[in-house]
Amino acid sequence: MPLLDLKKLNTHRTRTFNLPPSKPLASPAQALTFVNRRGFIFFWTISGIDLPSLWTAVAGDRPVADAHDDPGHITWRWKDEALGKKLWYYAKVLRKKATMISLEIVPYFYALSENYGSPEEDYLAAYQEGRLPQAAKQIYEALLKEGALNTIDLRRAAKLANAKESEFNNALEILQADFKILPVGVAEAGAWKYSFIYEIVPRHDPDLPERARQIGEGEARAKLLELYFKSVGAAREADAVKLFGWKRELVTRSIAGLVAKRVIVETEHPKFKGVWLALPHLVE
Repeated sequence: MPLLDLKKLNTHRTRTFNLPPSKPLASPAQALTFVNRRGFIFFWTISGIDLPSLWTAVAGDRPVADAHDDPGHITWRWKDEALGKKLWYYAKVLRKKATMISLEIVPYFYALSENYGSPEEDYLAAYQEGRLPQAAKQIYEALLKEGALNTIDLRRAAKLANAKESEFNNALEILQADFKILPVGVAEAGAWKYSFIYEIVPRHDPDLPERARQIGEGEARAKLLELYFKSVGAAREADAVKLFGWKRELVTRSIAGLVAKRVIVETEHPKFKGVWLALPHLVE
């Protein structure tokens, strides 16, 4: 089995993660180009997960700064100002963490979600099958009835004003991860005068369900895995399972298809045991 070339891998990730000596992203336009080039990225870096992020591409390979005046936090303004403008898709998706997805690639994610073209009914099926908690059902129904709402008004409309913060936030994350709702703006509401405005996905982007309907699940997984490997260069099967949250057998099948097409190859890592998968040009 060929050996993974760590020097080549490092060079590859320096480019795909936009690390020095590459110039840091310096404008919303550059951020958009970066998202479109990669297909999907995290907004912040996520511990234990290798994937490009907007923070790293702007601030370099360092932890997210606590100081609010850190220059890297310009990313927050770029993200907020883009909400609702359909420049990219932003929501808590991968690992239920803030994810930025190019508009070209969103249908591939949506094709794998539990949405089948009927926003008024799909959520009920998920609820009846035990995949959607009660709080998430109430939030979705409030948005379905009232239209876009900020989180303060949404809690009230969903009759969750007295619910625990963790219960409410978990419900929001579940709905975002399954492409049922997304933030479309920011309102000056609440104690901090900062509150996301949420909307139902098909109402924000009516064409998305139809675009996704033309994509099979196998095709969608293959596309997203290919983009993943193009970004990280090399990873283990378990890394892909951890990132996407798919069943292992589905990841195994999709990876086998990419290996058969030589999009990726099986390789050995010089420092870690087990089978790794890498882009062909990164192995010796």
